[in-house]
Amino acid sequence: MPFRQWLRSANFAIEGILHGARTQRHLRYHFFSAAVVLLFSYIVGVTRDEFIMVSFAVIIVLASEMLNSAIEAVVDILSPEYAEKARIAKDIAAGAVFITAFGAAVLGYIVLFPYLKALFREGFYVARHTREETSLIAFILVLILVIILKARFGKGHPLSGGMPSGHSALAFSVWVSVTYTTGNFIASLLCFVLAVLIAQSRMSVHIHTRWEVIAGALMGSSLTFLLFRLFS
Repeated sequence: MPFRQWLRSANFAIEGILHGARTQRHLRYHFFSAAVVLLFSYIVGVTRDEFIMVSFAVIIVLASEMLNSAIEAVVDILSPEYAEKARIAKDIAAGAVFITAFGAAVLGYIVLFPYLKALFREGFYVARHTREETSLIAFILVLILVIILKARFGKGHPLSGGMPSGHSALAFSVWVSVTYTTGNFIASLLCFVLAVLIAQSRMSVHIHTRWEVIAGALMGSSLTFLLFRLFS
């Protein structure tokens, strides 16, 4: 089935992200920095165009770091012994990461420094956002946190096992978002039931333990709830 093939390909791709986060310290730093930068951008209330630019810079840095890791792995396979050309290939790949990271830092400075300056001049404040915007940032931050935690604990696969359960975290994050966005009890109840069923299915097929599912559900729902309280 095409959907199953797509899901399998997505699993391989996400597993590559998780493996990179586990084995590459700099990639973990980039994921953490991405979460901080995106959250700060929401707090200070950057414009839509500015947020798109910041998000694009974050994506480019993460992608370049992962490509650098892939190139290093291929070079190690082709040249297990020291070779000058292998060193040059690794250095050029690392240089590409440096250029993208430096460019992202400059872009971040241009976009965010005026807002940071305003915080010191006018005092701390939190920009207000629509419920749909808050739902988006909540989903992104929950996903990044799942990757960081799975890399930290070093167990399981991105869509199969490990602490915490990513399915449960995202499902309960969506439940809280739907609750706030619609304000409808029936819609919230249906989403809650679906989230519980998703969490239960992870245990019934022995992919996750009970505590991994509970941890994911609490993390996803709590973080999303806090973001709605912060931005509403």
